[in-house]
Amino acid sequence: MSAMRASCHCGAVVLEIDPPEGLASARRCDCSFCRRRGAAAITVPVGRLRVIRGADNLTLYQWGTKTARHYFCKTCGIYTHHRRRSDPNEYGVNLGTIEGGNPRDHEPVPWSDGVNHPCDRKG
Repeated sequence: MSAMRASCHCGAVVLEIDPPEGLASARRCDCSFCRRRGAAAITVPVGRLRVIRGADNLTLYQWGTKTARHYFCKTCGIYTHHRRRSDPNEYGVNLGTIEGGNPRDHEPVPWSDGVNHPCDRKG
């Protein structure tokens, strides 16, 4: 797979990503945060994502266990990517930020059960 670029709406933040499954890994999540955000995300291993412009323009949002790290452009507010709680060795990258792509072309995008997250199970 060759590297792809992803960017926020205003272009202040640009990522270079190399997703092993390309766009085929796209998923949506129904956790309390993702269902409000609404963006499908593709899987990118930590070593295959690089912020090539605008690292200083990213803002971080965390809640709950503070394991997941959700990044947004400070200027336009677009969610670009997040470090996953389910696997901190992976990022989820907003499918809508990938240059030349349109999330509509990948429908139906499967859903992940974030409401019943494995990290929240007791026992």
